[in-house]
Amino acid sequence: MKMNLLLFLIIGAIAGSLASKVVKKKESYGILGNIIIGCIGSLIGGFLFNLFGISSILGVSVGSIIGSLLTSFIGAILLLFIINWLKK
Repeated sequence: MKMNLLLFLIIGAIAGSLASKVVKKKESYGILGNIIIGCIGSLIGGFLFNLFGISSILGVSVGSIIGSLLTSFIGAILLLFIINWLKK
């Protein structure tokens, strides 16, 4: 249980950091912000993939660690685009 939570937070941090670089946000969210963005992105990505019946991304299972990272990354990008759109 503790290992799953730790893995979730690590994947969230990586996904949030990568997504903020892709979206090219000028201000940094910091490590805590990246974790939050990545974790919320994971929920968004998981919801959307489930909604559309996607079980693999580029041949990688969504349930694997790499699949979870890709799911979180895509969800975090969507989250940042929504945040930027709402700020305008």
